[in-house]
Amino acid sequence: MKLLIIWVLNAMALIAVANFVPGIHVDGFLAALVAAFLLGLVNTLIRPLLLLLTLPVTLLTLGLFIFMINGLLFLLVGSILRGFIVDSFWPGVLGALLYSLFTWALSSAASQLMRK
Repeated sequence: MKLLIIWVLNAMALIAVANFVPGIHVDGFLAALVAAFLLGLVNTLIRPLLLLLTLPVTLLTLGLFIFMINGLLFLLVGSILRGFIVDSFWPGVLGALLYSLFTWALSSAASQLMRK
C-alpha cells in the first residue's frame, strides 16, 4: 500500500514539475503515472551504473556531474514516453532537480501522516 501511495505522489510531483518548468510537458495523470514508474525504474537500474562509470568526472567536479546524469536520465525517459515530453537538456536538469525536491517533500509529508 505504501509503494502505491509513493507512486501516486511521484506522479503528482511530475505534474507539478511540468507546471513549473517550461520545457517539460505531461499529457495527463495516466501519463504521469507511467513516467513516474519509468523514472523509478531508470533511477534504480541505470543510474547506479552511470554513477560508477562516471566516478572520476564526478570527483573532479565535486559531485556536480550528478546533476548532468539526472538531467540526461530525465531526458531519456522523456524521449521514450509519448505523454511525457522533455524539450531539451537544461529543462531536463531543472526538471530532475525539482522532481527530486518535490518527491522528497511529498514523501516526507506522507510518512508523517501515516505515522499518526
